[in-house]
Amino acid sequence: MRAASIFFLAMTILPLLAAPGITDLDRMSARLKPVTLHASFAGLDEGDRRALGKVVEAARVLDRIFLEQMWSGNLALYDALEQDHSALGKARLRAFWLNKGPWSELDGYTAFLPGVPEHRPAGANFYPEDMTKREFEAWTRRLKPEARAEATGFFTVIRRKETGMEAVPYSTAYHDDLARCAGLLREAAHLTLNASLKRFLELRAAAFLDNNYYESDLAWMDIDAPIDITIGPYETYNDELFGYKASFEAYVNLRDDAETARLQVLGSRLQAVEDRLPIEARYRNPKIAAQAPIRVVNEVFASGDADHGVKTAAYNLPNDERVVAEKGSKRVMLKNVQEAKFEATLDPLARRVLAAPDELSFDAFFTHILAHELSHGIGPRQIRVRGRETTPRKELKEMYSAIEEAKADITGLFMLGYFYDAGILPGGEKAKRRLYTTFLASSFRTLRFGLKEAHARGMALQFHALEAQGAFVHRADGRWEVNFARMDGAVREVCHDLLTIEAQGDYAAAARRLAGGAAPDVGLERTLESLRDLPVDIDPAFPELPAEAAK
Repeated sequence: MRAASIFFLAMTILPLLAAPGITDLDRMSARLKPVTLHASFAGLDEGDRRALGKVVEAARVLDRIFLEQMWSGNLALYDALEQDHSALGKARLRAFWLNKGPWSELDGYTAFLPGVPEHRPAGANFYPEDMTKREFEAWTRRLKPEARAEATGFFTVIRRKETGMEAVPYSTAYHDDLARCAGLLREAAHLTLNASLKRFLELRAAAFLDNNYYESDLAWMDIDAPIDITIGPYETYNDELFGYKASFEAYVNLRDDAETARLQVLGSRLQAVEDRLPIEARYRNPKIAAQAPIRVVNEVFASGDADHGVKTAAYNLPNDERVVAEKGSKRVMLKNVQEAKFEATLDPLARRVLAAPDELSFDAFFTHILAHELSHGIGPRQIRVRGRETTPRKELKEMYSAIEEAKADITGLFMLGYFYDAGILPGGEKAKRRLYTTFLASSFRTLRFGLKEAHARGMALQFHALEAQGAFVHRADGRWEVNFARMDGAVREVCHDLLTIEAQGDYAAAARRLAGGAAPDVGLERTLESLRDLPVDIDPAFPELPAEAAK
């Protein structure tokens, strides 16, 4: 049995030989604890309240596109489940909607419905399901540079035709749904009086129809409005073949200006962090892009890739390296989501596994998530491999997402350690101890997501490395603690290794590190097994929109 399989069997609920019944489906779905998100609409004028309704309506359209992106049979299956009003049918529909498909994210994308493939296709529905990696790479090598860029780009799907394969733009593949979404965004743009929001909505509507997202990504970076919206194709986690193709998602948020102002100091110090990164000086960026303001927001609606399985707590976008080079990237912190996760999952977990649970801190949890997102914007971005100009994403392929998430985690710890040591953040050594203890507890939270998920794969890599260096200690009584004398040095070493992998575009090294993260660890597996009765994540109910949003 492979080490990763041992790890999964310690967590899985689903029977492997038959489709689960109502009890198992209910237990599976209960791992996502229902919570209600809270947000205030008091700061919105009537135009923005009405625009908000149109934006949420547009966001709902993306659920349909995302279902189609995940699997070719998803839409038909969803329609069939909606027609089944039996108790079993309702349990299946709930589990399907939580996962946006018939595979459980928390169980390594294992099927929980009959009549579907045992596991979700690695290429989702971005590529022909019978296509191999070798076939795709051979085809793209024969293409001219412009056509190759389209084939490996974010915004095309690959389809077979009589003469071979072709890259089909999203604007063509999902034309009817995107046209409807574009119309709703234009209506919202007409209703809002905020110039920056109006410009983004108009440009994003145009991008849905012409498949050119560059100008609207630039406009997204400049949004300065009470409504903070992210809508379009962004993250590439669901492309497990190459990590090339972007999934559609939407986050509709309300900005929290007070919290945003409090955290701006961190974003203004990134060059100082870059200059101190524990890698060879030639791999550091002497001048990183100007950083857009951090946004702290409260989520009022999410859809598509933003609303399935484990819920997003923060994000760092866009992924277009041209935009990042010109304007940096925006860090969006979903505060009400993070508060719900902390209360529903992290606090009860910490009280069960930590030797010092009273050192758990929401502020440390919140601040490290921000540091994680900031860390996506530092370190290697444009690299040279064997004389070629390229990027870590292109070289590490399907390994990139997990390596990048691990790099952001550990670099975030390094960043905050520097801030506390230098007095940039208050609290000094005491605050750093809370940070490390909270990160240890959060490690278990993330590992419960299942090793098919990029954040969990990256966390497994880090956890094994920090434990091997004696920074994470499993005590004889079964509880865990941080060895603070070793933690700083261990963080630097892991940070160095991951940054170097990205700087060198070292696919083989990335594969070795991720394989090491999946190695069996009896103490860790026993701890995870002891948490099976606790919720893994949240299932949020969104705030009720103001009455004007329905007009």
